[in-house]
Amino acid sequence: MIFGNTMLMSEKSLDYLWRKQEVTMGNIANAETPNYKKKYISFEEVFQKKLQTASNLKDSQSIRNAIKETDYQIYVRNDSTRVDQNNVSLDVEYSELSRTALQYQYVLQSINSDITRLRTVIKGQ
Repeated sequence: MIFGNTMLMSEKSLDYLWRKQEVTMGNIANAETPNYKKKYISFEEVFQKKLQTASNLKDSQSIRNAIKETDYQIYVRNDSTRVDQNNVSLDVEYSELSRTALQYQYVLQSINSDITRLRTVIKGQ
């Protein structure tokens, strides 16, 4: 509880970003598979709504529960413009993979920064 809900949110974000990379890599691996339909993952919208609802209650435990209970959903996009009915665009997937990697690094950096600040406080420097 030293960090409040910060570490819990960071943990949930890292889990989501890791899973998002897996889904994106699966799309890349199947870019030439006939009839394969692109998968995508959703988390932010549901997470935001649950946090807003919990924050209106002005109760830290409600916020903590909202963070714990929020999970990602994997969807399949059924539109297709290619002859083989595959709807994966490698350009889009590689861009998404790069963006997700940068987000993952940012969250890790944020966690490291919080731990460094705590370490500084403990040492009294």
